[in-house]
Amino acid sequence: MIWLGAGVAVTALVTLLLLNLLSGQPRIEREIAHRYAIASPQFVRSMGTLLGLAILEGNRVDTLRNGNEIFPAMLQAIREAERTIAFETYIYWSGEIGQEFASALSERARAGVRVHLLLDWVGTSKMDDAQLEEMRTAGVEIEKYRPLHWYTLARVNHRTHRKLLVVDGRVGFTGGVGIADEWEGQAQDPEHWRDTHFRLEGPAVAQLQATFLDNWLEVRSEVLHGDEYFPPLEAAGECSAQVFKSSFGEGSESTRLMYLLSLACAEESILLSSSYFVPDEVAIETFVAARERGVRVEIIVPGDHIDAQVVRRASRGLWGPLLEAGVEIYEYQPTMFHVKVLVVDGLWSSVGSTNFDNRSFGLNDEANLNVLDAAFAAEQERIFEEDRRQSRRVTLEAWRARPFSERLRERLSRILRSQL
Repeated sequence: MIWLGAGVAVTALVTLLLLNLLSGQPRIEREIAHRYAIASPQFVRSMGTLLGLAILEGNRVDTLRNGNEIFPAMLQAIREAERTIAFETYIYWSGEIGQEFASALSERARAGVRVHLLLDWVGTSKMDDAQLEEMRTAGVEIEKYRPLHWYTLARVNHRTHRKLLVVDGRVGFTGGVGIADEWEGQAQDPEHWRDTHFRLEGPAVAQLQATFLDNWLEVRSEVLHGDEYFPPLEAAGECSAQVFKSSFGEGSESTRLMYLLSLACAEESILLSSSYFVPDEVAIETFVAARERGVRVEIIVPGDHIDAQVVRRASRGLWGPLLEAGVEIYEYQPTMFHVKVLVVDGLWSSVGSTNFDNRSFGLNDEANLNVLDAAFAAEQERIFEEDRRQSRRVTLEAWRARPFSERLRERLSRILRSQL
């Protein structure tokens, strides 16, 4: 009986491990062929149909760089809220900026605004209970996403990495920033990170709101609706935009599909800023195929300043075919580079919470804002060039000459590739 019980326990543990490690849906295993350009109407039709959400006209998207621009804009929107605030984030840590947000959310809740705060259980592990209690006492409705319980063990590895803020259903924010002191300032030193966030107005805000409500329904079994969440939205700018989501087990390949199709349709340029860049074989083939078509491909990733060295090692070990094909890879030098922006052919941009790795593509809940607009893309290209000037290019010769000890660490790190 003892042996039988041990066998059952081992079987259960192995089953739980597999459920946590495996991605949610069948993966794209073949390279997507280049059949039309980003500027083609077919691209817009395909992206809208395949991702399940229309690309909507009449949006305004403002770019916010680093904490000095990001946090004041978010806090101003919160303080001006009149009816509802929907806020979902992966990282919320205690500190000065965390307290500032807690105070702003609490003040609005006391004023009668319905405030919904959805926090990832893992990402907010550095948050003090006192801040949570302060907000709850004020009336903020707080939920933790997938806290550890016996009945959630099969999904404990699948987190919400989304970073969403929607105020009164009219103004939205998304991008890479977490609520922590590391993002304050202007990326002026290694203790203050480089990141980009975006402020959205116009019809696409409703898609951003619906993305928040997707996870709120999961954690609270509550449907939020009405004009306080989905008011009529007039045109606010000239950008065509689309907000889409992905999550484990339901549309988990949506983000990966969006990236691969965007790369496959490129005819002139691909500029990728990625805080965690661990491409799989299909992605590498797609980048190489773009170079063979004559597409200029440039990628900026973190340098020595990174919060996950295992990711950097796993990434660097994969660069050989990319460098051989002429892909230009740059490592950002001043501080941690947490930007997540893709720009293709000076027209199509994708921004949001998604990293270019398997964790974002297959395990986490993510959300991205896609923008089809030449002026917006040109702005992102200018920012990319500024970041590139503060980065060091990795040449094929230097990559081939790296020491054996480094190669060994890279190979060992790649064992965890499916989880990175």
